[in-house]
Amino acid sequence: MTKNPDKIARAEAVGSLLQPARVLEARDAARAGSISAAELHAIEDEAVLEAIAMQESVGLDVITDGELRRQGWSLTRNFLNGLEMRKGLRSYPNSVRSQERAGSDAEYATVVAKISPKDGDQIAWEYPFLAAHASARTKYTMAAPSYHRRYWSDTMSADAYASCEDFLVDVRDWQRTVAERLISQGCDYIQLDAPNYGSLCDPDNRAYHEQLGHDIDAQLTFDAELDSSLFDGLDVTGALHICRGNTTGAGWHSSGGYSAISERLFPALDMDVLLLEYDSDRAGDFEPLSQVRPGTVAVLGLLTTKAAALEDEALLEERLAEAAAIKPLAELALSTQCGFASAANAPMSVEEEQAKLQRIRDVATSVWG
Repeated sequence: MTKNPDKIARAEAVGSLLQPARVLEARDAARAGSISAAELHAIEDEAVLEAIAMQESVGLDVITDGELRRQGWSLTRNFLNGLEMRKGLRSYPNSVRSQERAGSDAEYATVVAKISPKDGDQIAWEYPFLAAHASARTKYTMAAPSYHRRYWSDTMSADAYASCEDFLVDVRDWQRTVAERLISQGCDYIQLDAPNYGSLCDPDNRAYHEQLGHDIDAQLTFDAELDSSLFDGLDVTGALHICRGNTTGAGWHSSGGYSAISERLFPALDMDVLLLEYDSDRAGDFEPLSQVRPGTVAVLGLLTTKAAALEDEALLEERLAEAAAIKPLAELALSTQCGFASAANAPMSVEEEQAKLQRIRDVATSVWG
């Protein structure tokens, strides 16, 4: 990984942008067979070009394609064999509350055989278009290896792998080939998304794992090493994003400050960048920043994507100053807490979305120059 301070992105967004209605309509039309895959891609191309232009006009330090070609933020099921839908309770749910609402008859993607890449398009197939059309620095986002615990069942996956950890190592090895391909295409910033860590901040989720006999401390230790190892020896900015879900009300998958996991997790994460959610009381205080590795940039997600109201510039600067009393300002940066379409389109207009991104840029310029 790179520790080059000149490559610190002080102003960025987590990844996804609002998906235009015409893209959503075209996706439905393609599923219905009324337009071709090529026609859908052309519509997506146009939307991605607009997303690139918007982010560059704002002046973000690193941009994505808005994840506008994705129907969901995690792409694993689209590109791996070995995962099939199965009924039953998850062993590693994103939220015990949402699982209880769904009931035991709900179906989830579950690993039931050794994984292997599917034939056809590879994951990250869309990155070259972004690289070819962007003037700004670009990044690619994908689910962290550790996130794939979501697909493990203590009762249904044992015929495929001796342990969940063996399965996760295979996922890591596959994602390593993805990272190497991205780097060969010019990508120098890869962000792993890991809401699974955020789930373990929640006392209800932790109690569920304890009831199943899961060793949470051992899990955190293994997962931190696993995720960090993805970038071993690679010349790339390695980042990891920890959130708690992006929907509102009962849809939140977890609450609780990072202090529940930070002592064991943060020192063990060998990352250039750690993107953290700090837009609400659900995130707790800044004290866990003291446990982030020296040299790792903590990107504070102070602007919410769950509401349209624009955050006050002076208040954002005050919060950055508060965090800088715990971790040096030179090792901090600013972003939204999550993507604008990570669960569903955020309740705001494109203009309100752009205003939040502009606010990030303006505050970052004021604070870091």
